[in-house]
Amino acid sequence: MHKNLTTTVLVAAGLIGCTSTFADSDFDKDKHPGRTQVSTLAVYGDSPYGCKTSECPAGLSSDKPDGPNPSDPRQIEASPEFINAINHDPKIDLVMHVGDIHSGSQYCTLSYNRTIASLWSNFKDPLVYTPGDNEWTDCHKSGEGGNIQDSTGNFVNYANGDPVANLALIRAMFFPKTGETLGEHKQKVISQAIAYDTSFPKDAEYVENVMWEQSGVLFVTVNIPGGSNNDDDKWYGADKTNTQIQEAAQRTAADLRWLDAAFTKAQSQGYQAVVIAEQADMWDLDGKAASHIANYQAFIDSIAAHTIAFGKPVLLINGDSHVYRSDNPLTDNAPCFTEAGGCSDDAYDSQAQNRSNLGKPPFDVSNFHRLVVHGSTFPLEYLRLTINPRAKNDDSDSAFGPFNWERVQP
Repeated sequence: MHKNLTTTVLVAAGLIGCTSTFADSDFDKDKHPGRTQVSTLAVYGDSPYGCKTSECPAGLSSDKPDGPNPSDPRQIEASPEFINAINHDPKIDLVMHVGDIHSGSQYCTLSYNRTIASLWSNFKDPLVYTPGDNEWTDCHKSGEGGNIQDSTGNFVNYANGDPVANLALIRAMFFPKTGETLGEHKQKVISQAIAYDTSFPKDAEYVENVMWEQSGVLFVTVNIPGGSNNDDDKWYGADKTNTQIQEAAQRTAADLRWLDAAFTKAQSQGYQAVVIAEQADMWDLDGKAASHIANYQAFIDSIAAHTIAFGKPVLLINGDSHVYRSDNPLTDNAPCFTEAGGCSDDAYDSQAQNRSNLGKPPFDVSNFHRLVVHGSTFPLEYLRLTINPRAKNDDSDSAFGPFNWERVQP
């Protein structure tokens, strides 16, 4: 249920047109006693999904493209009760969804997006969402309906799966009011669409990139889609168009500037930790060549450099690879935990993939931790993430700095 939550507005009134260097007075710790309060988030992603072909129980098959999840309706049918359970978790102050509202085997349609928007309207607490690849960058793929027509000759996908058009649709439907969360009890956040550097006016397009304060921690979301290597998979299987090249380059630059702004404020205003939320698992090869994750290097280098300079706990939360994981991919030989226990030394091994280019191995960013939230399989679950500003937990499978967490299957 909703609790009163002190939220710092990170920008003075009338910021539109100003740079992303916020006024220091807006971060005055003495003005925000909420920095000492304990708060808790429910974090999930990759849901609602259908089952994967190799994992479907008897009598069920993987997603059919004309959804919503008609061959495996368990997640979408369970979503109302799942949302109700989060609403009635007395510890939860805010809900965060880290992307992918359907699988990569489902069409990208206006009607399905409306289904999700209708479900999410039942959340009582504020809901922060960062988009995943399946709802926009991958809509061009044939598995999601790209270039497929129905019996009447109409394309089955919204805008025939054009990624830019589908991102615009996601923004219109899930970010209807700039600087405000979803959920019944909405919360003010700062959006890059308002707090952008006027030297880069196109950054005003990124309404989905937001910041807010909670329990002395600065949260920042960035639109980094997984699956397609930061939108590197060729649209419709053809040569890259200028539009695709421009999309990835412009968004990547805007994301990096947003990370810069977040860490600048966290450093100058004495926040005791930073949480970064994005969709992509930037270390997961997913059975592909190393080149498949090469386009995440700029983000990894930025996060590593900022984390070192910040010198306090930085927690990264992502979805995308679906299997719960707790690790530190920026430190050699760091402990790693998954749903099965320890991490196997396989192609995923985050300590061997996408190492930051900073310094020379062994590379150690000890004040960093990463969580991959569970997703896509049944039953539904969320991660209950608690922030205790007075805690200084050692890095472990379920705690780090002011954070501790547990998996919840209601």
